[in-house]
Amino acid sequence: MDKPLLRSRLAWWLLAANLIAVAAVIWISESGTPSLGVPFALRTVAFSALPGWAANDPRPALASFRRSCTALLRLPAQQPMGWSGYAGTPAAWRPVCAAAPSGAATPAQLRGYFETWFAPVSVEGEKPPHFTGYYEPLLAVSRKPTGRFHVPIYGRPSDLISADLGKFHANLTGRHLFGRVAGTQLIPFQTRAEIDAKGLASAPILLYADDPVSVFFLHIQGSGRVHFADGDTLRLAFAATNGRPYTPIGRVLIDKGALKRSGLSMQRIRDWLETHPSDENAIMEYDRSFVFFSLAPLGDPTLGSAGTEGVPLTPRASLAVDARFHPMGAPVYIVTTTPGLHSGEQPFERLLVAQDTGGAITGSARGDIYFGFGADAESTAGRMNAQGRFYVLLPKPVAAALSPYKAFPDSPS
Repeated sequence: MDKPLLRSRLAWWLLAANLIAVAAVIWISESGTPSLGVPFALRTVAFSALPGWAANDPRPALASFRRSCTALLRLPAQQPMGWSGYAGTPAAWRPVCAAAPSGAATPAQLRGYFETWFAPVSVEGEKPPHFTGYYEPLLAVSRKPTGRFHVPIYGRPSDLISADLGKFHANLTGRHLFGRVAGTQLIPFQTRAEIDAKGLASAPILLYADDPVSVFFLHIQGSGRVHFADGDTLRLAFAATNGRPYTPIGRVLIDKGALKRSGLSMQRIRDWLETHPSDENAIMEYDRSFVFFSLAPLGDPTLGSAGTEGVPLTPRASLAVDARFHPMGAPVYIVTTTPGLHSGEQPFERLLVAQDTGGAITGSARGDIYFGFGADAESTAGRMNAQGRFYVLLPKPVAAALSPYKAFPDSPS
């Protein structure tokens, strides 16, 4: 074997050892006995206990769930789903997927399907369930840089290394590690500020936008649509992240006294950035996270880009959750309120499907509602910030098996 090849293989073996070591450290720090507390408690309830269920229209959620079933059926049959496998295995979900109605059905018939095959469990974390919203933005772009279009939108860097830590240990499901190789070491990838200052030679520039604030909010949403002067419209799908922690700049502006916590919204944050152009980069760079994209055809304009699960998102029927706790594809019934388009709040009692994740979506009772595309979706998502209730629907045999775990503490530390 020639020496360059040997050195290359040695470097990758050392990289693998680094990843395994990191996984072991995280596992040791997060594993432990139940006496140390678990992240949430699960309580089986009846469908009649779900506020608004009797009048609910599950048709959007059923369509969303059927798309998730295509992804669930590709998983290894005995792969644990959810924290400590609380949601069973894909094998246990196959019968409910097979029974999902495929033709026209009334809301009452679809409620009957869910009541026949599923049991709701209330998710009770150490904090009340908290819901926000996201949407699919539209950006004007150019394929080449011009005086107007000068803000790069990057594709995935060639030197970005990622690892799904769940493949090292089941307790690490939902955890991913991102970095780059320096010699034989895996080191953190560049921050937003470093990329802004020096660019990123290892990443292709897919397109150029005309507004850095719009690109920043594209990063927060995780995907979007782009419109060209020739009338063409494409999607920007999430490709990767630099792995740096997400920092909400709204909190930064509150801490600096620039905005008040009361009434904080995406719209107010954006207005502040656009009226303080000399400060906008410094504020945005408090968020070290950076997102890379891929170009995709528009496809069905009524649906969103593919989420973490790999299936297109359905407006008001797809939910981003923390994948460390909840499995992709699980139906989730949430009870909360959404801001009205002009004023006031509206009840939101609805069945959705966990199909996505997000850097800000952390916690067992945390959800981010996908509101879709357009001005109304942007208005609602940008102002969505409410508490409520969070229920996961599990196949009945899986829910019945939860009874031994009722000793989990109600308010874990």
